[in-house]
Amino acid sequence: MVTAVLAVTASAAPAPPFQPCLAAARFSPVAGPADRCRTQACGLRCWIVAKVKFQKALKRHGWQVQRKLEVLGDGKIPDRLEVAPLNEKITSTRNVELADESGGETANTSSGTSDSSINEKSSMYLGVNHSEADPPVQKEDLVLFDHSDDHSESVPSLCIAVIGATGELARTKVFPALFALYYSGFLPRNVAIFGYSRKTLADEDLRSIIEANLTCRVDHHENCEDKLKEFLKRTYYIDAGHDNKDGMEKLNSKMAHIEGTHAANRIFYLAVPQEALLDVALPLANSAQTKHGWNRIIIEKPFGFTSLSSQRDTESLLSRFEEKQIYRIDHLLGKDLIENLTVLRFSNLVFEPLWSRTYIRNVQVIFSEETATEIQGRYFGNYGIIRDIVHSHILQTIALFAMEPPVSLDGEDIRDEKVKVLRSIRKVDFEDVVLGQLKDTSGKVDRYTKSMTPTYFAAAMYIDNARWDGVPFLIKTGMGLMKNRAEIRIQFRHVPGNIYRERIGHDADLDTNELVLRDLPEEAILLKVNNKVPGLGLQLDASELNLLYRDRYDVEVPGSYEHLLLDVLDGDNHLFMRSDELAAAWNVLAPVIHEIDQNMVAPELYEAGDKGPVNAYYLAAKHGVRWDDDW
Repeated sequence: MVTAVLAVTASAAPAPPFQPCLAAARFSPVAGPADRCRTQACGLRCWIVAKVKFQKALKRHGWQVQRKLEVLGDGKIPDRLEVAPLNEKITSTRNVELADESGGETANTSSGTSDSSINEKSSMYLGVNHSEADPPVQKEDLVLFDHSDDHSESVPSLCIAVIGATGELARTKVFPALFALYYSGFLPRNVAIFGYSRKTLADEDLRSIIEANLTCRVDHHENCEDKLKEFLKRTYYIDAGHDNKDGMEKLNSKMAHIEGTHAANRIFYLAVPQEALLDVALPLANSAQTKHGWNRIIIEKPFGFTSLSSQRDTESLLSRFEEKQIYRIDHLLGKDLIENLTVLRFSNLVFEPLWSRTYIRNVQVIFSEETATEIQGRYFGNYGIIRDIVHSHILQTIALFAMEPPVSLDGEDIRDEKVKVLRSIRKVDFEDVVLGQLKDTSGKVDRYTKSMTPTYFAAAMYIDNARWDGVPFLIKTGMGLMKNRAEIRIQFRHVPGNIYRERIGHDADLDTNELVLRDLPEEAILLKVNNKVPGLGLQLDASELNLLYRDRYDVEVPGSYEHLLLDVLDGDNHLFMRSDELAAAWNVLAPVIHEIDQNMVAPELYEAGDKGPVNAYYLAAKHGVRWDDDW
């Protein structure tokens, strides 16, 4: 830290030791005490001038004042006006130039005691109390934010708190994403990371837990070890204890000590179970928000267990936070596939005119995972794939695909269009729903007999508006299936009066153009078109014009958590559900969930590594759709 000091000294020659100045001596024409008084008067004038200049510096820089009067043995009264940051004791002895209207002055720093009255006035000027202006000395090795240069002072600092820091989500996803952003230079220089949980740990314990999961990507090897050490040095742990109110006050105190009194922003990532959301969020709102910048909270899915519980949570959150502060995160929406939906459509003239019922026959949204990890906790624990995947990821994908062109790329403009689509989705007929559940292979035969929570969901949905009337949107998602797969398939209508129909015959693949946006197993954009096979005769073949990201772009694709966390930092909320979107999505799925619960609908069992329930193929045929068999 740079400590600025404004020093003003009398320019008179050395004077005899200071003595009290008698009134009569002031008018004495002879030398003696009067000379000494004139010397002191000069010092007094210098003191007044220095004080005026200092007030100007105070208004300009907002720094804390520390004033020190010294009476030297030679009778001079040099008055040193020291200017120091509020969060720091004066320890530096550097020379700094402070500019005023007339140019600037060079001042030497010096140590000494401060005048309490000036400190008190300056604290009142800055709107802080003594505990904020002069926080207690911490025993921990804290890295205080450096505001010593003009650039850092103009850029707000950032504190990021991960609530539930010892959980699997925080350890394996959130902290690695934060490190990747730090390595890439997307986080500000003055950044601090805080882990918050109820376990009794020290800073070094948390750093060890985090370090075990941190790695550098292929394109992040240069100075990786140094960056890792810097990142861990800026990481601190807060023991929440058994009362989140006290825990949040401790978190706020530590953040404030590191931030000082400069502009500061805060992000709170709530990596906690749904049932603990309000127990954490409400004390956070009351005790841990900064008043020197913006505050943003990130909430993990699922967003409620029913429409009613979701509504109650939303009302509680909006009673303490503004809508613009809340970011409901779904990591699946951070994929490049999702961003490409709008880019491909709105920036390419060849596709935008085709994006309607006039040319599109059906749309398929497919998401599957081959591993069955976490299924016991997330699905047999009553979360279910409907709340976990369909409610957020699938419906948000449909909304982004089907929305009208927004006024701009501003997040609120995009959300306005998304919510219109969600409100236009027709009530789902339960006859158009297929439920499945992964067979238990652990030997615990009664696990799925006690829980009917589905791990597989397929349905046909319709959007009742002018653009998409009559176009089926088929969704298929499941866990423990044949392969990892995430894609959107757009099948176009047949060519009217196709003169090559005799060559095509009954081959439906040749009769249908198809656009595929794929994220898994590898990022790609595929366009299926018909062409003539080279050679004599006329034979048609369906070929794919493909854009494989690994061939076209020689970069490693960042993880979805990196993408979304950067969006939160930038204030870009278009991939996060607004409260009205949340309610609209629940209106689509609540009748299905109610039907399942009321009638105790038993899902169809399927083997791990299989394609899923057979009834999904009958559902597609019912709506004139053929699923792609490449599972």
